[in-house]
This record gives sequence, structure tokens and C-alpha cells, in this order.
Amino acid sequence: MEKFDVLVRGNGCVGRSLALALGARGFRVALLGKSATAGAPAEIGMAGTASLAGMTNGPAAAATPGRSVQPGSDVRAYALNAQSVRLLTRLRVWDTLPEDARTPVHDMRVMGDRAGASLHFSAWDQGVGELAHIVDAAALEDQLDAALRFAPHVQRVSAPVPATLEALCEGRESVTAQMQHGVHFERHDYGHLGVAARVVASQPHHGVALQWFRSPDILGLLPFDRPEAGRSYGFVWSLPRERAQSLLAAGKSEFEAALMEATGGQVGALTLASERQAWPLQLARADRLCGPGWVLLGDAAHLVHPLAGQGLNLGLADVEALVDVIVAREAWRTLDDEKLLRRYARARLTPTWAMGELTDSLLRGFASQAPVIARLRNEGLRLVDRAGPIKKWLTARALGH
Repeated sequence: MEKFDVLVRGNGCVGRSLALALGARGFRVALLGKSATAGAPAEIGMAGTASLAGMTNGPAAAATPGRSVQPGSDVRAYALNAQSVRLLTRLRVWDTLPEDARTPVHDMRVMGDRAGASLHFSAWDQGVGELAHIVDAAALEDQLDAALRFAPHVQRVSAPVPATLEALCEGRESVTAQMQHGVHFERHDYGHLGVAARVVASQPHHGVALQWFRSPDILGLLPFDRPEAGRSYGFVWSLPRERAQSLLAAGKSEFEAALMEATGGQVGALTLASERQAWPLQLARADRLCGPGWVLLGDAAHLVHPLAGQGLNLGLADVEALVDVIVAREAWRTLDDEKLLRRYARARLTPTWAMGELTDSLLRGFASQAPVIARLRNEGLRLVDRAGPIKKWLTARALGH
């Protein structure tokens, strides 16, 4: 049997992007998985989503003629930062996306749970064209598949094949990492579900993303152009499990009323345009990212809360880091060399740890209902909004600069 340079286990956006990136460098790559896959709904923040499993369907939203996503269709949306867009452009995927499948975010407004407590991020202030792009997940996966069909060094396989290096991109429940390599995952269950769907607003979105920290829930609206250009949003609502389950079981009008209450009518009336979907939210880290002949990427290595929207961005940054390490290796060093793979692990340790700590701290701080904590967090939003250098630094981190 032919031996490949790399076996990529996992068929999400991270796995497909890795296969394309390595194949473009001339490595013989086997991609284990079918050409279609499902992951998690949109993330809340300005830049990125994690490909989370364990999704459960809520009741189907009633269809509105000409303004609804078909029942059972994919409601996921990824918020991608500039670094991720650059990678997808190099892979010749970005420019093939339909125009209505990628919506630029020009501004983001973050609201606290008290009037006047808010934070505003602007692409103009940062000197960039956009803060992020909201991308239809199904469209992105379709274009990754199309690119793979023309990648001469990449071969899809239906069963594991011999390879010098195994890259595990299997998602949060990576059986291979746990069973074959003894990887232990430190997990913290937030007791929240992320509830997601597509909605159409009565007012245009103007490319503005909005986020409400409401103690204990967090709601994010991401501007989108599907199903209706200029008025659609993808949203994720992080809710305590019991409240989330109640809203999943609620009728369409009741759910829309809850959305109206949560948003305060700031975007007008919101009409459900898809089914509701939900998945459990966790913070998780693998205790090691590599070993002799294997390496972890994406959700198989780390999970963060979606409130900062960095899940898929972290995974695509993993791809870039691993490819850079492999390409820069010494001529005599083989791909399965553990010392080589540790260079990748060191490069990714701090960024992924820091993002996990940031999202965890934000969730805990904004979920607390203690009056003193509420005062501190709302005053913190006001102070950061007035501090130009801090805002610029935060925005630069989200952009991947």
C-alpha cells in the first residue's frame, strides 16, 4: 500500500484546509472523511467559530416565503478574521465564495446589562476595510471541496492508510487522540447551550455586529446576507441549559418575543428564518498537542466559548503554524520527528491558552449576577470604550494582526 507523507483525520474546515495547504507544498496527503460534514452554528464574537459537535435540533421555524432557509439546512456561519481570510485566499478558496456567502463586518457594538454601558469597535478606527467577514459555513465547505478536487497531491480515503505523520483534526471528541495516543482533555462544562438560527430583521444591518452581555446569558447577532441581503443575521445565544431548552421547545412567536426582549428592539423586529439548533458549551484543552508521528489541531486540541468568535480562527492558525514548521524543518529531519512537532506545540501554546482564559474570564464576569460585579463590568466597558490604545490593541488581536 502506498505510504503518504501525512494522513489528515477529520473532514471539517480545519482538516480540509490543512490538506490543501500541505498538498500545495508538494506533500502527499490522505484526507480521511467524506466530502460533506456538519459542525456547529455561528459564533457570537467578531472573528471565528469552532467546529463543535453534539448539535441538537430545536423545532423548525415556520417558513416565510422568499425569506427563509430551507428546513433542515445548515444554519452555521463562521466569523473569520483577516489572518484566516489570508490563508483561504492563498488556498484559492476565498475568492470563489459567492458574494452573498461572505458579509463584511464594519462595526461591532457590545452592550452591558445596564443602560449606557457599551463598547464600540470600528474598522475605520483600526484603519482596515472590515473587522471580520461572516461566512456561510456550507458555502465555505463546498468551496474547500471544490479546491480539493483539483489538488493533485491530496487523495480522499475512506479508511486509515500508512503515513509518516497523522494530523488529528477530528473535533472535540477525537477518539484517535484519546484511545491511540492517550491524550487527556481538561474539560469545564459551562452549563450553557449555544442556541443558534438565522433571522431576518425589519431594519437593515449596515454591516454592524451586535452583542449583549445580559447576565447570565450572552447574545450575538452577526450581519449576514442570507436569506435576505442587508437584513439577515446569524445569531448564537449562550444560555443556561434549562432556559435554553425552554426556548428550544417554545413556539416561533414566543421565541421571537424573547429575542425582541433581549435585543431591546435595537434592530427592529426579528423573524426566524430557519430551524433552531443548539450545542453544549465547554472550555477544553488537550494535555499535549503532539507525540512521535502525530499532532492535534483545531477542536481536537482546544475548545473555547464562542463569545469572542475565535474557534475556527484558532484552528486555521494551527494549520498555518504546522505548515510553517514542516516547511522550515531541516532537510534531514522527518515529518514524524517529535522534536519537530514540539516546535508547532510551542508556537500554539500561548495563543490558544490566552484565548481560552480570556473567554472564560469574560463569561464568568458577565454571568455573575452579584451587584458589585455588575457595577464593575459595566464600568469596565465604559472605560475600555474611552481608552483608544486599549481598543486598538484588542481589535488587532481579533483581526489576527
